[in-house]
Amino acid sequence: MVKKGKLTYLCIVLSTTKLIDIRSLSLEQLKAKLVDMGEQGFRAKQIYEWIWQKSATDFEEMSNLSKGLREKLKESFSINYVKVKESQISSDKTIKSSFSLYDGNIIEGVLIPTPDRMTACVSSQVGCSLTCKFCATGYMDRKRNLNADEIYDQVVLISKQAEENYGQPLSNIVYMGMGEPLLNYANMMKSVERITAADGLNMAAKRITVSTAGIAKMIKKLGDDEVRFNLALSLHAANDKKRNEIMPINEQNSLTALAEALRYYYAKTKNPVTFEYIVFHNFNDELQDAKELAKFCKHVPCKVNIIEYNPISLADFVNAEADKIEDFASYLRSQGVVTNVRRSRGKDIDAACGQLAIKEKTN
Repeated sequence: MVKKGKLTYLCIVLSTTKLIDIRSLSLEQLKAKLVDMGEQGFRAKQIYEWIWQKSATDFEEMSNLSKGLREKLKESFSINYVKVKESQISSDKTIKSSFSLYDGNIIEGVLIPTPDRMTACVSSQVGCSLTCKFCATGYMDRKRNLNADEIYDQVVLISKQAEENYGQPLSNIVYMGMGEPLLNYANMMKSVERITAADGLNMAAKRITVSTAGIAKMIKKLGDDEVRFNLALSLHAANDKKRNEIMPINEQNSLTALAEALRYYYAKTKNPVTFEYIVFHNFNDELQDAKELAKFCKHVPCKVNIIEYNPISLADFVNAEADKIEDFASYLRSQGVVTNVRRSRGKDIDAACGQLAIKEKTN
């Protein structure tokens, strides 16, 4: 006979048994789990298709599985899917969404529509640890890395917004939201694999851009892994003194170290690099700054995107005057550097580059 005390203890243990996040498993791991449960291994492929191709968020959606197997899956696994908490639509049709994660944390992502493309801007971390002085996310604490499936879910949800609001499929993905992707390397890489895989979302790798503030050793790792997606480096100054001032990460990843890493990356991948450069008023907007940038561009085949600065309440930076920006771009072009001047999207809803941050609502 079982004593009441032991029975109570057993119930507590059973009730606190943690479910396994099914999307954290590889296909082979899932197959092994199913066999251990007395199920046939081939079911793993069916389940994998449901969670990664069809983006199922509930085991009950898996209609080609028996009721018994669906019940077993519910008892052993969870699907920790991301939910849209709130969305705002900008006057230029940009859509910013806050997303709820399974543990209560909140992140943000953006749909950027243009006449020729639909771009999803996704986050890779809850907050950020890099403290870039001009970026709203940099003033937040980094709470944790996102799992690969949480990055994947942002793409799925933003793609759905593109279809429902503009009748067009998602065409591009940029890892330019909250966080530093290269400090969440394994999950970032797995998310790209699932987004590009034939048994995933089947998007072309060349339509994905991963943006970094500049982690030299991880840029080299991208080269070792021979990635097929695009790499963008948020540069914003091409001398160490100025870059240290606005991007503290530069103190451990100097321009010399970054140049070496980029040359290594290009040698391994043959992928040109994009340099992102905000031209700040009275900081990095002079001809000398343009000359330094043009010199840095000689390290690898590249292009420069000059980005409009989007003010935040926590910093005093101001966008350079329009004529200064044009002169800056003209000089780069005169030196043979492919240069684009990008206009911000979604500024009126704090959805533009550098503006993503979770704001607490006050009553």
